[in-house]
Amino acid sequence: MTALAALAASPVLAALSEEAEEAAKFLGLPMWLWQLANLVLFVGVLLYFVAKPLGAAFRQRQIQIEERRQEAEKKRAAVENLAADIRSRTAAIEKEIAEIRARGLVDGEEARRSLAERADAESERIRRDAAEEIERRLAAALADLRRTAAALTASSATDILTREITPEDRERLLADSVERLERPS
Repeated sequence: MTALAALAASPVLAALSEEAEEAAKFLGLPMWLWQLANLVLFVGVLLYFVAKPLGAAFRQRQIQIEERRQEAEKKRAAVENLAADIRSRTAAIEKEIAEIRARGLVDGEEARRSLAERADAESERIRRDAAEEIERRLAAALADLRRTAAALTASSATDILTREITPEDRERLLADSVERLERPS
């Protein structure tokens, strides 16, 4: 009886397997081929509408960052030039101070020679007064130089920061700092 049942079932099984093969095809092509075509089409549309604009946006941002970096380099060079100018002024003032000291010493010596007949007390007083005057002028010149240099530096730094740091830059700098703190060392 099992052989008879097997013979009767074989045409049914053959019909079912043919239907399964037909179901796995669409317009005469296998389903996996349609699925592959669908995937390729989806990736193509994704590249066209998403990847190209994103790539262009990233390139534009990179260009902006490079321009800002170059501008910052120029500003740093300007600040370095200003610092070099301040150093040269400081050197000139120090040279002038040395000349004032030298002149003071020469004047003191000349006064001492011309007034050699005066008492030792008078010559000591003149020398002490000259040294105090030199130190006073030196201190005043150095204080003036420091005030001028500090004012110039503060003014330049304030101008640069006021002009260049925007609220977006502050937010970006804060976000970068937080990100660096969160990253493991």
